[in-house]
Amino acid sequence: MTQLLHIDASARSLAVAPGRSGSHTRRLSARFVARWLAARPGDRVLRRDLGETPPALLSGAFVAAAFTRPAQRTKAMQQVLLESDLLIDELLASQLIVIGAPMYNFGPPAQLKVYIDNIVRVGRTFGFDRSRVGEPYFPLLTAAHKKVVLLSARGDFGYGPGERNAHMNHNEPGIITALAYIGITDVESIAIEYDEFQDARLRASIDRAERALDAMVDRLLASGLAGSAHNDALASVERCG
Repeated sequence: MTQLLHIDASARSLAVAPGRSGSHTRRLSARFVARWLAARPGDRVLRRDLGETPPALLSGAFVAAAFTRPAQRTKAMQQVLLESDLLIDELLASQLIVIGAPMYNFGPPAQLKVYIDNIVRVGRTFGFDRSRVGEPYFPLLTAAHKKVVLLSARGDFGYGPGERNAHMNHNEPGIITALAYIGITDVESIAIEYDEFQDARLRASIDRAERALDAMVDRLLASGLAGSAHNDALASVERCG
């Protein structure tokens, strides 16, 4: 059985509002999960809706607790880390992570950034050792071989590599950088563009994205993505944490 972690970060709803098209990323992520479960109904899906229920912002108390050795944490420190621990546990337990990540003002939504701040945590998803020669920081999730699918949407167009607005795209690149830091490097992305134009170009972009998504699901299913090797790696990760 493969476990999927289905994350949405859009502030927009899935429903179509008058004169608007609703959340493109929510529709794409729902389409991915539906097609996956149609082929593998026995797989489990964990749902995390950051748009509806965003994680708490990090605080000074959080930082102090995170950088205190687990054996030395007070009950108050343990309490402040509970949500972060839950989010990390969900990530560790899932092999396939599907993230609806719309671009807001050239980067990810604030609620998705806060999620990243909660899961990129010393001792749990990355390590730090001052005695290490060269690079004291190291990822802890490399051996888990997780797959991430990033599904984005943009009001303008031309944010892909080498395109007119590529230098202003801090959404997918920023998310990919953070994931790589903790050892998740197998990431693919699909994006819908032209949302603000609301014309034939938007409809064509939606069609291209949906066709690309369907092909991706078929390819991943054919690849035999499963959880056996993942479980062994997960045990190793949990021991490191």
